[in-house]
Amino acid sequence: MDKKKHDAHQHDKKAEGAQDHVELAQPLSDADRIKELEEALAAKGLESASNWDKYLRERADLENYRKRVQKEKEEILKYGNEQIVLELLPSLDNLERAIDHASEDDPIVEGVKLTLNMLVSTLKKFGVTALETPPGTPFDPAFHQAMTQVPSEEQEPNTIVNVFQKGYLLNDRLLRPAMVTVAVKPAA
Repeated sequence: MDKKKHDAHQHDKKAEGAQDHVELAQPLSDADRIKELEEALAAKGLESASNWDKYLRERADLENYRKRVQKEKEEILKYGNEQIVLELLPSLDNLERAIDHASEDDPIVEGVKLTLNMLVSTLKKFGVTALETPPGTPFDPAFHQAMTQVPSEEQEPNTIVNVFQKGYLLNDRLLRPAMVTVAVKPAA
């Protein structure tokens, strides 16, 4: 016999032996078969419970993602103009300074006032409001930036004496703090 035929013959003999071995295996009793099926069913039950738990977790993650995206979308709509408003505020400050330093009988002042009022009105439409900081208002570091401190007997300590630059809010979020002078107790 040639080598390939011999190997094929040996392989066929092994396959027959394996079939004989399978045929010789004892059949399972009904009780063993039931026990085997119960174990398989229990394993599938655990797998099913695990898959259900994974499904619930993924569903919760998806719902949280949807809520987060919705919140981010609302924030973008609410505060998306922040950068442009910050760029406009120095122009607003300069218009206010021009009015404060101009004489009332100058006809240009009326035009500057109208321009300022239009700009303020437009900013209000987009949620921009000025911080109200009249003298005597308590200093709040969350909304005010102290530029200097002055001893004062007229004002209570830790209150605002003067405002250098107005502060602004954008939809109740601080856009720019007010730059102020703060009163301190006079030295004895």
